[in-house]
Amino acid sequence: MANNSEELHPEDVTNYFQSLDGLHILAVDDNADSLFLTTCVLESYGVQVTTATSALEALEIIKQLKFDILIFDIAMPDMDGYTLVNEIRNNALLDNRNIPAIALTALGSEDSLNMAFMSGFQSYVNKPLDPNILVAEILKLIRSSVLQNGTNSH
Repeated sequence: MANNSEELHPEDVTNYFQSLDGLHILAVDDNADSLFLTTCVLESYGVQVTTATSALEALEIIKQLKFDILIFDIAMPDMDGYTLVNEIRNNALLDNRNIPAIALTALGSEDSLNMAFMSGFQSYVNKPLDPNILVAEILKLIRSSVLQNGTNSH
């Protein structure tokens, strides 16, 4: 679980910047302040961030662009993050359907964690957002993707 991530060490900061530099991430959150914070954190590491404020907007964006990682809020109106990631995973027409995804949520229960993984997320980060935990989870997903695919996608 994301809360068990190790703290980033100052001597490794350069490596983390290099690891994240150039990534393209889709961040989706209906809360403008939360989306702004997530975007600022990611951009400070050289990540190219595309944002959406609803799941329906995200589905339109994902049809047009390729991403390295998806970060979705769980509690959104109309379509929640569980449904959004499940929709992406099951849509054979989307190039992004196998991209690693992080659930970002204030829902801290064991049930919400289990539902996130069952819906198609590979990671789970609690709000309020801790930048170190988010970055550590992104790095884990990048490493996992590199090991599975044999190359770095960015």
